[in-house]
Amino acid sequence: MAELKLSDLKWKFKTGDKVYSSPAVSDGVVYFGSIDKHLYAVDAKTGEEKWKFKTGDSVSSSPTVVDGIVYFGSIDKHLYAVDSKTGEEKWKFKTKDYVSSSPAVKKYKPVGFGRYADPDNGEIVGLSDRMVYFGSDDSHLYALEAKTGEETWKFKTGDCVISSPVVLKGVSYFGSLDGHLYAVDIITGEEKWKFEIGDIIDSSPAVVDGMVYFGSLDGHLYAVDIITGEKKWKFETEHGISSSPAVVDGMVYFGSNDNHLYAVDSKTGEEKWKFETGAEVDSSPAVVDGMVYFGSNDNHLYAVDSETGEEKWKFETGGKVDSSPAVVDGMVYFGSWDNHLYALDALDKII
Repeated sequence: MAELKLSDLKWKFKTGDKVYSSPAVSDGVVYFGSIDKHLYAVDAKTGEEKWKFKTGDSVSSSPTVVDGIVYFGSIDKHLYAVDSKTGEEKWKFKTKDYVSSSPAVKKYKPVGFGRYADPDNGEIVGLSDRMVYFGSDDSHLYALEAKTGEETWKFKTGDCVISSPVVLKGVSYFGSLDGHLYAVDIITGEEKWKFEIGDIIDSSPAVVDGMVYFGSLDGHLYAVDIITGEKKWKFETEHGISSSPAVVDGMVYFGSNDNHLYAVDSKTGEEKWKFETGAEVDSSPAVVDGMVYFGSNDNHLYAVDSETGEEKWKFETGGKVDSSPAVVDGMVYFGSWDNHLYALDALDKII
C-alpha cells in the first residue's frame, strides 16, 4: 500500500466548481462536466484545454461520445449534442426538469430500404441509425434521434429519473426515484416489466449474462432476471447504495454509503471481500487488468486488487471523489469536489 503524492500526478485541470461528472475519453481527449456550468474537452496527455461549452446551469451528467458527437445533460433541463472537435452545438432538447442522467447512445445497422436493425437481436427498429436514451427529473425516460434531437417517444415513471439507462437487445433498463427498476421496449417505449423496491433507485444498472444488477437507497444490491423481471438474489449492506455496479469475470463490484467497496459473486450474491474507506462510496468502480479503481467521500481515489480487495495505493485530493474514474491506456482520469479533474498513471503506481 502506498499513499501517492502530488508528484505522482501527470496533470490536473482546474474548473470553476466541483466535478461530479465522470469523464469520457475518446481519441486522446477527456470530456467531462463541472458544476461551473461547462462541459470541458481536455487533451488526455497534457491536460490542456481544447474547448469548453457553456450551458445554463450545472453539468453533473457524464458525457457519452459517439461518432464525433458528445451527448450530455445539464441542470438547465436540456440534453445537448456538441461536436467533439470544436465544441459547436449541434442541437439541444428541452425537458421539463433537470437532466443529471447520463445518456446512452445506441447505433443500429442498415438492412436496406432506409431501415435499421438492432445488432443485438436483428429486430427492425426504424429509420434512424442511432438513438439516444436518457432520463430527466421530470419523471420521464426519453428516446431521441441522435442526429437531430427529435423525440421518438417518452416513458413516464412516478418520480425523477437520475439513473442512466442501459440498452441491450431491444430493451432499456433504468431506475427511478419512485422505487422501481424498469424494462422498456426501445421501439415502442412500452413497459415490458418493472421491479418494485420501495425506495429510491439512483444507481445505474449493469446488464451482464441475462441479469440486471443495481443498488438502492434501501441498502441492497439486487440481481434481477432481464427477461422476467424476477429477483434472483439481493445483498444487504449497512447503508444506501448510489454507486453503480461493475460486473467483471463473475464478480460484482460496487460501493455503499456504509463506507465500503464490495465484491460479491454475480451468480449467488455471496460476499467475496469488502474494503473500508473513511466515508461514503458513491463513486462507481472501474475494473481494469485486475485492479478496481474508485473514489470515496474521504477525498481519496483508491486502487485495490480485484481478487483480494487488498489496497495497492490511494491518492488524496482536496475534496470528495464521487466522480467515477475512467481508465484508458494506463491512465486514470477522475474528478473531485476540489474543482479539479486529475490524471494519474495507473501502471506506474502498482506496488
